[in-house]
Amino acid sequence: MSTADPRLENEHTRTGLSKEALKRAFLDNLFYIQGRSLEVATDNNLYQAAAYTVRDRMLERWIKSSRIYKDQNLRTVCYFSAEFLLGPHLANNMINLGITEVSREVAEELGLDFDRIIESEEEPGLGNGGLGRLAACYMDSLATNQIPAIGYGIRYEFGIFDQIIVDGWQVEQGDTWLRNGNPWEIMRPKLSFPVGFGGYSERYIDEHGVPRQRWRPDLLVNGVAYDTAIMGYGVTNVNLLRLWKSEAPESFNFGAFNVGDYYGAVHAKIEAETISKVLYPNDEPVAGKELRLKQQFFFVSCSLQDMIRLELRHAGTLERFHQKYAIQLNDTHPSLAIAELMRLLMDDHLMTWEQAWAITRNSCHFTNHTLLPEALETWSVDLFERLLPRHLEIIYEINRRFLDEVRVHFLGDDERVARMSLIDEQGGRKVRMAHLAAVGSKAINGVAELHSELLKTTVMKDFNDLWPERFHNVTNGVTPRRFIVASNPELAALITETCGNDHWVRDLDCLRDLEPHAEDHALQQRWREIKTNAKRKLSNWLGERTGFAPDPETLFDVQAKRFHEYKRQHLNLLHIIWVYEQIKQSPNIDLTPRTFIFGGKAAPGYVMAKLMIKLINAVGEVINTDPQVNGYLRVLFMPDFNVKNGQRLYPAADLSEQISLAGKEASGTGNMKFSMNGALTIGTLDGANVEIRDEVGHENFFLFGMTATEVQHQQALGYQPWELYQRDEQLRSAVDLISSGLFSHGDTELFRPLSENLIHSDPFMVLADFHDYRERQREVDHAYQDRRHWDRMSILNTTRMGKFSSDRSINEYAERIWQVTPMTVDLSRAREG
Repeated sequence: MSTADPRLENEHTRTGLSKEALKRAFLDNLFYIQGRSLEVATDNNLYQAAAYTVRDRMLERWIKSSRIYKDQNLRTVCYFSAEFLLGPHLANNMINLGITEVSREVAEELGLDFDRIIESEEEPGLGNGGLGRLAACYMDSLATNQIPAIGYGIRYEFGIFDQIIVDGWQVEQGDTWLRNGNPWEIMRPKLSFPVGFGGYSERYIDEHGVPRQRWRPDLLVNGVAYDTAIMGYGVTNVNLLRLWKSEAPESFNFGAFNVGDYYGAVHAKIEAETISKVLYPNDEPVAGKELRLKQQFFFVSCSLQDMIRLELRHAGTLERFHQKYAIQLNDTHPSLAIAELMRLLMDDHLMTWEQAWAITRNSCHFTNHTLLPEALETWSVDLFERLLPRHLEIIYEINRRFLDEVRVHFLGDDERVARMSLIDEQGGRKVRMAHLAAVGSKAINGVAELHSELLKTTVMKDFNDLWPERFHNVTNGVTPRRFIVASNPELAALITETCGNDHWVRDLDCLRDLEPHAEDHALQQRWREIKTNAKRKLSNWLGERTGFAPDPETLFDVQAKRFHEYKRQHLNLLHIIWVYEQIKQSPNIDLTPRTFIFGGKAAPGYVMAKLMIKLINAVGEVINTDPQVNGYLRVLFMPDFNVKNGQRLYPAADLSEQISLAGKEASGTGNMKFSMNGALTIGTLDGANVEIRDEVGHENFFLFGMTATEVQHQQALGYQPWELYQRDEQLRSAVDLISSGLFSHGDTELFRPLSENLIHSDPFMVLADFHDYRERQREVDHAYQDRRHWDRMSILNTTRMGKFSSDRSINEYAERIWQVTPMTVDLSRAREG
């Protein structure tokens, strides 16, 4: 960009997008905010200066967007999520502002390493996996699609743990993501709401003689707002992410201090701040369950109070609250919003039950993310009664009215009434949060076509029988800005060059313009070079962190996701062990050399998942040091898999492992990220795999395994893994090798729980799908040997992924569920106004 034009030279330091304006702003922010000159600045100083420079350019757009949304009184989406796994902000915001290249030029002119500055950003670990990353993608797409929105959640002081590997075992360390500050957030100390816990509910008569209830909590904490701007791509619209931090109303008790009770002086502060201290505390002990319930209520209460404040300030009444706001409950974690909104409307704003229920039910919408019955959240009635007594009363009343409706609709069906009740009476009384969310919401949606159908025929069948019109499907999507443009800039540049424009960044269906070139040998060659370069970068990074840099000429076979038995990392591992045995028995076997890469975290209390991580590392230790084998086969574990590390991994993968048992994965989004970057998928007909296969072409997808219907049939017959183990000699040999001591320095007991579980229980039917999986892996071997054919399949995987943009998902929510309309923010008009 030339600086000869005086208009560019005179651009405002805080808002200008020219090279000179950005350079001035960067140096100003380095000196006046960081107190550093270039000569003594650390990497973090440089990153912070860059972050403030980018944020400055977002602030005017943010304020103008808020003003226009308010003036137009537009319906606003409020996305309630316990997780927002945002990933690093700097590179993504530069892309959305369109200043990446000019920023790189500024860095070069100042003698700075642009990529090192980007790398210096600490990732906010405010999520555990797909749920939180989906929320982040949706916030990006809401802004890009120009839909007014606020994301509401918790500002966890410690996010998802940092994972290190010690002697092959996962070890959790605190994620101190705030230790160097967070330049993207703005604290709003005066925007604070009280949140109560415990105490009792009492009946009283108001001044009009109307009987009412009120809650007298015995503990109050304050929720303080921290705001982050979420910029859309190629638009001026900026939306708001508002996260809540818990604080004590009085942080220091001088009375207690003066009598020598030093702990008592700060006890309230400690107890209050614990609520937003850490993402997902271990909920095995009772204290952990209590804290998680507190967290969920804390953030929905703060958020609803904030929305009520905004509506009263604008309209002076809450009668049209449901027309102003569309609340999306991201899984069951925010479902307490239904009971809390009822309480606020009835107890604080004196509405009748009928008025409050009409507003609540027309405001809320529920996304279900799981088919696993054990993952459908419940809370004991005793815990509820102790922490949220007024809300339990409200839930009882919702349930009473709802079950009367069920009895009328399904005459004499007492079993159905028991199944649909918000209170589970079996084995200790529990509140069923998914049922509360379903009863209190206008719409219920699944997140893939298969998942939505299974939702209606399994875990929520009774509700679908009652209200079929409420059920929808919105297949998940991911943002191409982060997962192609930021993650894989070389591929993004090639796509833009080949298509002749970059329209695909905003409209991913435009990737189809690339498809006619899939047979082009020159394009295939460049495509392969970009993939190999991404593999080389990943290899170097792994070498620095694990001590082993894999050969980028090998096939990179990747499974990276949260560790859980239903995701079946142990099926992948069984195949690796089987291949290892084949090589040992036939050293001259014709195999495609592969590097198997695993990544993901196991919940701290999930013993079997952590044992699987240990086994992966143990198998890798044996294979990688065996000269007879390691020319064909390498096994690596990528530590601390997160958004930032995922951005290294997705571009480098040749093969994406999406091998969960059919009917267990709601959707998956990792499958989309890999395919967008040209990885081929080996997978089951589970979650969004079904739709990905249909889009990319059945011939470009390595399908194996039972269907969801076949799984249900096998389970109904009585699945017997022992018989499969006895019948398949190669399978039996691979399983036996796990407990033989080969991978545990002779210890035959270490991995026996895993092998015994497979033989005698195998709840996720690993053994049933092993033979088919093994045969598809043979096909992968043969396909990779024809590199031109493989490159063509890779190109077609990318070009046909348009459906899986989160922009498409958000448009479907907007049209079918929220009934909201986009609003263009015209910055020039806003400035004039």
